[in-house]
Amino acid sequence: MNTVTGQHLRGMITAISAAISEARDELNRLDSALGDGDHGTSLSVAFADAVEKIAALEQPTPAQVLQTTAQSLMNRMGGASGALYGTMILRAGGATKDKVALTHEDMKVLWRRALDGVMQRGKSQPGDKTMVDALYPGVQAFAEGRTLAESFEGAAIAASEGAAQTATMVAKHGRAKFAGERAVGHVDAGARSIAVMFAAMNDYWREVEHGEA
Repeated sequence: MNTVTGQHLRGMITAISAAISEARDELNRLDSALGDGDHGTSLSVAFADAVEKIAALEQPTPAQVLQTTAQSLMNRMGGASGALYGTMILRAGGATKDKVALTHEDMKVLWRRALDGVMQRGKSQPGDKTMVDALYPGVQAFAEGRTLAESFEGAAIAASEGAAQTATMVAKHGRAKFAGERAVGHVDAGARSIAVMFAAMNDYWREVEHGEA
């Protein structure tokens, strides 16, 4: 499979929703150590809302799927997290304007814009113990893949490793920054949810490649 269509993106969002729902308790537990303890719940509610809305779209374009998803994330999550996750998907959608299908190069641009949007909105860098610590390596690995399959797989691995490394970091943003050294030893919930998202997309794309989706 050489291109990603609106139908494929709808399938990915659906897969992400299922994976986030399954990881909800884990994400809440991670968030409770340094935040409000509701990251998994709010993210799963937002993605479930997105799935319901994109299911109603007939022959959706990539832009329609991503813009609709971004709106759900912003409206249903709320707060700083909703703004960051919504911006990530909204910026990604901006790279798909007027396209019916996305090439491998289009997808690389999409993820680069998504990353730039999050870093600008959150004023965060790798090493700050945020979602960027999984998103940045994930996007970098995606860009290095020779095929879409390689890109999705590499991104999933890199994002997972990046999320795990946040356990060694001191937080510099959000409520977690007030924990200081106490944040060390805890994986950032936002980074972990990004890793879950990349893993879900990889699993979905593997099914597409094998004709199972």
